[in-house]
Amino acid sequence: MTSIPALAERIVDAIGRLVALAEVVDDEWTYIHDLEAVWVARVRAVAAERVNEAADPAIEPAINQLVVESGLITDPHRAIDWLSTLPQATLVAFGEEAW
Repeated sequence: MTSIPALAERIVDAIGRLVALAEVVDDEWTYIHDLEAVWVARVRAVAAERVNEAADPAIEPAINQLVVESGLITDPHRAIDWLSTLPQATLVAFGEEAW
């Protein structure tokens, strides 16, 4: 069974790929990196709180699908949108407040 921290790191990696795609939007560079900093910190904080917790078996397929969906994004502006969507959906899947 996969741990919450392992699933969280999959999301952090996906966020990194979205950031790399979104960075071409020069006017949004600071915003993009602010989103990255805040959401990566939040996802990792949740993972740290649940470091010894195995994920419910239903969560892993949901996280995998979120990673797949985020990987289909090719438009930099859509990637910016997903820099908020992906971590919030992840937090909901983890049973956390998405803010």
